[in-house]
Amino acid sequence: MRELLSKKILQLKPSGIRKFFDVANEIPDVISLGVGEPDFETPYHIREVGIQALQSGKTFYTSNSGLKDLRKEICTYSQEKIGNYYEPNSEVIVTVGGSEAIDLVLRTIINPGDEIIYIEPSFVSYLPCILMTGGVPVSIELKPEKKFRLTKEQLEKVITNKSKALILSYPNNPTGAIMEREDLQALIDVIQKNNLLVISDEIYSELTYNKHHVSIASFPEMKERTIVINGFSKNFAMTGWRLGYALGNYEIIQQMIKVHQYAIMCAPTISQYAAIEALQNGQEDVIHMRESYNQRRSFLYHELNRLKLHCFEPEGAFYMFPDIREFGMSSEEFAVDLLNKEKVAVVPGNAFGDCGEGFIRISYAYSIFELKEAIKRIEKYVLSKRV
Repeated sequence: MRELLSKKILQLKPSGIRKFFDVANEIPDVISLGVGEPDFETPYHIREVGIQALQSGKTFYTSNSGLKDLRKEICTYSQEKIGNYYEPNSEVIVTVGGSEAIDLVLRTIINPGDEIIYIEPSFVSYLPCILMTGGVPVSIELKPEKKFRLTKEQLEKVITNKSKALILSYPNNPTGAIMEREDLQALIDVIQKNNLLVISDEIYSELTYNKHHVSIASFPEMKERTIVINGFSKNFAMTGWRLGYALGNYEIIQQMIKVHQYAIMCAPTISQYAAIEALQNGQEDVIHMRESYNQRRSFLYHELNRLKLHCFEPEGAFYMFPDIREFGMSSEEFAVDLLNKEKVAVVPGNAFGDCGEGFIRISYAYSIFELKEAIKRIEKYVLSKRV
């Protein structure tokens, strides 16, 4: 019989995040700190608009690029946050989550053999999406002692004549790292000199602590060579609504819309109406959630230090990435053992790239009550290992 499956797909590893999420769901009384999902319900006024859209029969396809009113609101919001004006009719596309936007831009720009540079540890989708589109992934390993920030020297070392684009993901999943203005400024000469595109994944842009998020697209010379990826899942606690967007260069966005036409048609209509409400009236909700995450961040960071689980202090997103190498176990062995013995689910660091080995990701997008109970269980586990 003819071979039925793509060799390319067979070679892809399943998501390490989903693997532990699925296992944890099968075990009673587990505290799951693995999935990067806000524990807040979508604010009621946003849900209400989605319900009204459903009840009034707004259940038909929208334009491929999204509702015009939503595109206008996205452009207004982005002008306020980034400082750039984007044309609602041609420089924005509404997608099925930020993940589809990442997939679309890579499918749009990659020719076979093009090298796509990305940082690690990183969101699990970048590497497989590059591979599925025929690109060549080139990773840069970031270090906790450098605050997991990308430097000019690191970028210069990996660039070749086949380099096509750089994926930046700040605030970062899984480390919680950010890039400040001077960090981004240092990269720009290298990016321009080598004619790189930048894909800037800013899905956690509203979740920074003590410092404001800075987009590389905010530098005037970078607007035309940057595709900004963002969405509603993390900032507005709308994960299940599956809504994201991309902003940027007219020519690239228009080709992304073409791929989107054939693969998806349009993002969920009801979600788009709810997203308009989020952008118009949801900023107070964002502030409230960010303040709560910051309290949890402070608590968890203090507790991990008390347990001598060395950890970089995150400045964005809602994750911590403690070092567990002292226990002489792989990240996966540690996570499985912790789950089986103390019923706490975390994600092995190697799910985010080989350089994540020796670390685990803990999400603090959970209630203080859950975090306190999880810390009790983690403390019991690590003390038993140190005896």
